[in-house]
Amino acid sequence: MERFTQGFLGYAVAMAVCLLGVGAFLFVTPTGDSEHIPSVDYSIDAINARNAAPYQVWVPEATPKDWVPTSSRLTGQGVVTWRLGFATAARSHAMLAQSNEQPAGEFVNRMANTSTAVGTQQIGGVTWERRYREDKNQRTLVRILPDVALVVTGQADWPELATLAASLRQQPASTATPAPSPSASASGS
Repeated sequence: MERFTQGFLGYAVAMAVCLLGVGAFLFVTPTGDSEHIPSVDYSIDAINARNAAPYQVWVPEATPKDWVPTSSRLTGQGVVTWRLGFATAARSHAMLAQSNEQPAGEFVNRMANTSTAVGTQQIGGVTWERRYREDKNQRTLVRILPDVALVVTGQADWPELATLAASLRQQPASTATPAPSPSASASGS
């Protein structure tokens, strides 16, 4: 027995036993071939935004069924900002950001990571400004209304961003009593 605990042979036997244990563990551990992207339910943030925002909130309706909502964050009191992120069918990122922050241009520039317009695009009969930041591969669609700035941005391609922008529907103003301050409502990041 003493010869198995000393020298190279003892080391080789111990190593073989360890490798067999690891191999058996890997063999019985299930692996998934399908991708899993965690999804969030943003309906509560949509309701809270309608209750808290001094503007009519825009909510995506009828996004493609293979898009996954991945994050929702509602912040503010008076100045209300809602960010809603999606993994698109191509598994790129697209985000809707809306806010009544003033001046609206500062909010838009921050969300787009650039202040330079590269053109416009018609979506559903409405003109959106296009912005592109090459070093971040970030595309952005911007629409500034009198009471709210809408930003659709991400690494998704232009058609995917246009799909998100086209899905936006302005919600009727809430007649409910305003909800408690949504200063840190978050369902993701």
